[in-house]
Amino acid sequence: MNSTNPPVPWLEKDRPAVILLGAGDRDNVPEEVKRLRPIIEQHADIVIEDFTFSKDLSNVQADMAVVLGGDGSILRAAKQMGMNQVPAVGVNLGKLGFLADLQPNEFTSCFRQVVNGACVVVEHLMFRCEIIRGGDVTASFLGLNETAVLGGAPFSMLNVELYVDAELATTYSCDGLIISTPVGSTAHSLSAGGPILRKNLQAFVISPISPHTLTVRPVVDMADRVFEMVVRKPNEGTAVVIDGQVVHQVKGDERIRVRRAEATFSMIQVPGRNYYRTLRKKLGWSGDIRSRRGK
Repeated sequence: MNSTNPPVPWLEKDRPAVILLGAGDRDNVPEEVKRLRPIIEQHADIVIEDFTFSKDLSNVQADMAVVLGGDGSILRAAKQMGMNQVPAVGVNLGKLGFLADLQPNEFTSCFRQVVNGACVVVEHLMFRCEIIRGGDVTASFLGLNETAVLGGAPFSMLNVELYVDAELATTYSCDGLIISTPVGSTAHSLSAGGPILRKNLQAFVISPISPHTLTVRPVVDMADRVFEMVVRKPNEGTAVVIDGQVVHQVKGDERIRVRRAEATFSMIQVPGRNYYRTLRKKLGWSGDIRSRRGK
């Protein structure tokens, strides 16, 4: 086990306390909850369960969370736990599953390993996005993937000023700007041409969307920087989007500040999983394409 990873917190307990979460609106989730709940209860105590992501988890005392769904469910669970983050194991009932990497048929043996401590808890960077107006914070949001400023209707190009530690870095002429964590580097940022970062790196990626200048490229910077975006002439529909959710309509006298959050998101990694295996499997890296000709 890597010495930089936090220790498994439930080893000194007879039975760990578990939060059971899932996207109950997915057709296959209720069926899998019914099948997997007895397996969980053989080894742990379920202290709360929620399949609408609506319950307050800020004061729930638990050792881990089991999340049934896709990566979207992991993002919703991270937001729901807020500052009370506990290590999560994701059971993939969605599509790609970069975060929810464990398949349902693997859960029986893997969950027993997790309870016995045969796993690693890997911490991931989260961010705090604040809306600043007149020097005051008017809104604050916690996120895991990315903050994006998107142009919106009438879809004319934006000029987005980027400040790093209060100094102007550049002004992007673009359709939008994404500031992403390493976890989010395989999401919207990747689609915009951004690099893939190892998920537990301490860094942010700044990726412009369809920049007008060809020399503008994504930038990776330290996580301890403070990033601010200013759109002095936003479109009517220009918005701040956090982890896929519209949270704020942008005005010309505001700053959108993104910085490292106080909380970190923890994922439980079971044996046999690693970063490059996930990339190879989820992104369809196929090796030598010459060997696939004619197949």
